[in-house]
Formats: sequence, C-alpha cells, structure tokens
Amino acid sequence: MARMSLSTPTLHTARLRLRPFNDSDANALFALHSNATVLRYWDAPPWSEHLRAERFIAACRQIAEAGTWTRLAVDRVSDGAFIGWCSLTRWNPDYRSASMGYCLDDAAWGHGYATEAARALLQWAFDTLKMNRVQAETDTRNAASARVLEKLGFVREGTLREDCVVNGEVSDSWVYGLIRREWQPSSEPVPAR
Repeated sequence: MARMSLSTPTLHTARLRLRPFNDSDANALFALHSNATVLRYWDAPPWSEHLRAERFIAACRQIAEAGTWTRLAVDRVSDGAFIGWCSLTRWNPDYRSASMGYCLDDAAWGHGYATEAARALLQWAFDTLKMNRVQAETDTRNAASARVLEKLGFVREGTLREDCVVNGEVSDSWVYGLIRREWQPSSEPVPAR
C-alpha cells in the first residue's frame, strides 16, 4: 500500500490566511523568532542571526517536498501582515496522529488568532488527513497557550517533568491530546485552496 504524503495547504478563516512560507517572509520571521518575549517559554533561545530565518524557510520547503509534516505562515487578512505560524509535525499515517505547534507575534496575542489558526489546521487535519489524534505540548508556565489548547478541546493528559531547559531554567511541559471523536469542528467552513 502506498503511503500518503502530507500536502501543504492554504487555509482561510474569517480573519486569517494560513499558507506555505515563501522567501519574502524572512524579515518578519526573523523579527518573530528574535523576540525574547515571544520565545519566553520556547525550547530554544531567540535567534540572533538573520540566516536562521532563511534556513527555517528552506527547511519548510524541504519538508513540504518530502510530505512528512507541514508548517504554515499565518497572515492577518485585514492588512496582510505576517503574524506567526502553525504546524503539524511527527505525522504518522499508520497511527493517523500528529503533533501541533504554533508561534504568534506578541502584538497578535489576546485577539483569538492562535485559536482561530489552530482550529483551521485541526479542521484540515481531521477532515482531509483523517487524523485520529493530535497532540500538543506547552510549558506549564504558559497559561495562555494552555487556554488556547483547552478552547480547542484538547485534554491535558500529563506532565513531562523537567523535560526542557528554557533560558537556563529547567521547566516542565504539559502534554495535551485531542481525539477525533471529541473534536468539535468550527461552524465556519475552512476550505482548502
């Protein structure tokens, strides 16, 4: 049986467009990943070299071609501004599972964009890829990210004790899981284009 490849879609919501990365995203991506506030609970330090953004975009292209996972840039429709990204990684077509992640600029926090972008990606994952399970992890100190996951229907399944060192501090992570039968799709359709 041939293994299905994970495509890189373009998804639309009322306020956002999720799309493949392109070279013109490098400056905004560098600004996002060099922001210490944004990466406060990240498992890597802020970027200090612009070359990291170019490598990130090249890696997105490679993984898209390999069809093993997908990372999508998130733009605000009202002004076209790049506000972050979301991804499905560790895709396992046999288990119909993957891990979801996201990173949004701090100026975009508090507007529901993370929930909206993640909901669109989840809708695509459950509808198009027929996922059975999507997992996510967040630093236990990152209450905002935990709220996003819980709003989406994720259930906290456990704690990974001292699994990361963030900015020199040992930290714990919460593991969340969302099962297909518990998924509550959005009332708004999210067409792939």
